[in-house]
Amino acid sequence: MLIIEIILISGILIAGISIVLASMKTGISPSPSSGKTLRAIVAATENSGTGPIVDLGSGWGTLVIALAGKYPHRQVAGYEVSFIPWLFSSIRKSFSGLDNLTIYRKDFLNAALTDASVLTCYLFPGGMVSLKDKLERENIRQVLIVSSTFALPSSEPIKVVQVKDIYRTPVYLYRR
Repeated sequence: MLIIEIILISGILIAGISIVLASMKTGISPSPSSGKTLRAIVAATENSGTGPIVDLGSGWGTLVIALAGKYPHRQVAGYEVSFIPWLFSSIRKSFSGLDNLTIYRKDFLNAALTDASVLTCYLFPGGMVSLKDKLERENIRQVLIVSSTFALPSSEPIKVVQVKDIYRTPVYLYRR
């Protein structure tokens, strides 16, 4: 029994260290959205066309799986750099049967986003600055951006949804 306990504890420690190191690299830990915020983000994507939906920092996969399930005829992609959340969401995806969903272990800043019709994100202030720079540098247009909690710098949202959760989470919608 001792060997199993050592293996289990070692696995948990390695997973924890992996998450901490990735959080130090990216500036934010992988944090899932609340159920109410998730529903508000999904609702914000209604009437958003038929093109691909991309989640920037897809974490544990909750949002991308919900989006892929809601829009089975659209391509949905998630980008996540932290290994453990990426692995977890990839396993969830493999059991979901969602053929329209792809989860990449890659920084979205190094990904081609020009074909996306919707970008969703729950980043952090520095991540929003980087996203804004990428949108401008690559001249990404005709895209709906749905951001939980953090605003896109120097940009006027077309709508702000105030989620009725304990934090009164804002969900910002931008059209570029």
